Amino acid sequence: MLFALRFDFRNPDLAGTTMADRYAAALDMAEWADQLGCVTIAVSEHHGSPDGYLPSPIPMLAAMAARTTKVRFRIAALIAPFHDPLRLAEDLIFLDNISKGRVDLIVAGGYVREEFAMFDIPMSERGRRVTETVTTLKAAFSGEPFEYRGRTVHLTPGPFRPGGPQISLGGSSEPAARRAARIADGFVPSVPEVWEFYRDEVQKLGRPDPGPSPIGPNQVIALAEDADEGWKRMSPFFLHETNAYGVWQAQNNAASPYRTAVDADHLRTTGQYRVLTPEQLVAEQKAASFAFTQLHPLCGGMPPESAWDSLRLFEREVLPAFR
Repeated sequence: MLFALRFDFRNPDLAGTTMADRYAAALDMAEWADQLGCVTIAVSEHHGSPDGYLPSPIPMLAAMAARTTKVRFRIAALIAPFHDPLRLAEDLIFLDNISKGRVDLIVAGGYVREEFAMFDIPMSERGRRVTETVTTLKAAFSGEPFEYRGRTVHLTPGPFRPGGPQISLGGSSEPAARRAARIADGFVPSVPEVWEFYRDEVQKLGRPDPGPSPIGPNQVIALAEDADEGWKRMSPFFLHETNAYGVWQAQNNAASPYRTAVDADHLRTTGQYRVLTPEQLVAEQKAASFAFTQLHPLCGGMPPESAWDSLRLFEREVLPAFR
């Protein structure tokens, strides 16, 4: 079985956890996952969120890289309009070196109006800023001098990995999908419906058909010895996550896999958040064509102790069933 982790570091009041302790727990979890063969750890980026959502993915991955040796990392997603492209390129080259080439990134344009207001950036500039950022990063990752805003620049040192981190675009609109085909190494849609625009544009550009959408249902899975008891304990944090995303989605009219839920019972019926016993997860994965699980252990402000309970069950009772 392959598995991955993701973190966004929401820390609402109901969590009762300091940010320092939450960050420390995630570093311990990254080291734990690396030792067990985790394939990818992803972190996300938002700014000014009331629950402390991670604003600084590059420093977090640098800290994780220093505690690991094999697992790959992904920023999913880096919000381009809020970064100076040259300074961003320098930081990513540093991260590529400290991780020895284990980092990839998804670049996105952002959608939360409050964030754009905080940085005093017009939302109408998203497309231009994404294009400039990706173009600058690719040029900087070459290790050679390049033209930037009418002048020649040369960033040093160069990346560890030849060509630097792979750059995909994220997004939920037709313009984002077609832009990804033109300027990026790939596309990771927020919702599967826009994949066909990417697929069409890739073929118009004379490249091979990338095939059907690579993303599946957006689900959070956690483990407990008693699934009902686990749901009762964990559902307040699942509810916080979906409603926090849902508010952003509703306020900004953005396509998103998240929607607000009136209560935990309603949320459970959607199947987007699931608490399973280890035996249930093993049975599901053995019936699947490809055994893969992505875990979001600190989801919605989950206390580290509850997160570790789920991860330890995965280590003791799920992974051995596939080895």
